[in-house]
Amino acid sequence: MNEANNNQNSTKQAVNYTACCAPVLHLTLKKYWFDMIKSGVKKEEYREIKDYWVKRFKDMSLTPPFKPFKEFSVIEFKNGYAKDAPIIRVEFKGIRIGKPKVEWCIDAIEFDQDNGSYDDCFIIELGSVLS
Repeated sequence: MNEANNNQNSTKQAVNYTACCAPVLHLTLKKYWFDMIKSGVKKEEYREIKDYWVKRFKDMSLTPPFKPFKEFSVIEFKNGYAKDAPIIRVEFKGIRIGKPKVEWCIDAIEFDQDNGSYDDCFIIELGSVLS
């Protein structure tokens, strides 16, 4: 009986360890996008598919379960680069690749003149604003 309780506690600790110790994704934004996320209007953030972002987002783990993208505990958005710039923390829901919503990517993702649409990009799915 006591051994069963120890196994349950170990499992709970492992789950809590994973949730609490996943890295924080730090991203810097212009004020316009920062305010839209803070107000809860913008539910996705975009990044171009470039080597820099592939290295930050791709899960290179060699142990199962294998996932295409890293997991983050939360996203910390900073409004600009000033030392005392405002910061908000937002729930991380996941990353996928796809076309951005036009109203949320005006200056973030390149427009492909040849096919008349925005290029595919990393789409960071946002949850609730935490603080």
